[in-house]
Amino acid sequence: MVSQRKLLAISDLHVAFPENRQIVEELRPESDEDWLIVAGDVGEMVENVDWALGLLTKRFAKVVWTPGNHELWTPRRDPVQLRGDERYRHLVEVARGHGALTPEDPYAVWDGPGGPAVIAPLFVLYDYTFRTDTAADKTESLAQAYKAGVVCSDEFLLHPDPYPSRDAWCKARLKETEQRLDEACGSGIPSILVNHYPLVREPTRILHHPEFAQWCGTVRTADWHVRYHAKTVVYGHLHIPRTTWYDGVRFEEVSVGYPREWKRPSHPRTGLRQILPMPG
Repeated sequence: MVSQRKLLAISDLHVAFPENRQIVEELRPESDEDWLIVAGDVGEMVENVDWALGLLTKRFAKVVWTPGNHELWTPRRDPVQLRGDERYRHLVEVARGHGALTPEDPYAVWDGPGGPAVIAPLFVLYDYTFRTDTAADKTESLAQAYKAGVVCSDEFLLHPDPYPSRDAWCKARLKETEQRLDEACGSGIPSILVNHYPLVREPTRILHHPEFAQWCGTVRTADWHVRYHAKTVVYGHLHIPRTTWYDGVRFEEVSVGYPREWKRPSHPRTGLRQILPMPG
């Protein structure tokens, strides 16, 4: 009998919005063996992440989670006032408490239809290198963003403690993640790379405000989809769900986004995206 199990993905659930919470409440696998990738931005409050992962891990055979920038915020109203790396480590334990896999766990291998493939949830942040063509460095890039009135809330809510800056934290995460990927994918086994941010710059070129791209990734990951033999790269953050191809590799932006976005008549339909087996 041919297995019907599927690897599915979604991101940017933003469950603080009642309409988005309802979307999560209605998510269901197609079979008891389906896996689910959740590529970040479940919500800003630790209780949001706890609720959503608790629900989804009860429904899907396996859930793979990686954080977005919103999980890493420290809102004043959140009873959990941990910052930076401490907050990230706390969220990892929340996810593990429900049985979800995190960037700190051994990578799982998908052996269902379309496999085998290493499922690698990544947490590498950004380093302001996705800047505009007219910005020479981070200082100039940030100045352009402030002048344009396009400043990510990360500048006020995402603290890099104990690192001196978000880009320094990114540098440390890049080094650690590369080492793990070299070990897991060095033999040539295909991978599914899961990151909240796009691994290449190209998807940010269609942003209405190009100044925002600097909060969307790092040029250091530009060759990872080739280097680590990716079948598919799964990401979110941009709230522009679509399928693109770079160097023959499929990139899936799987975000739900805010209600004001997905309620537009022209917006792509929200919901689970099939990653493996590859549709069509």
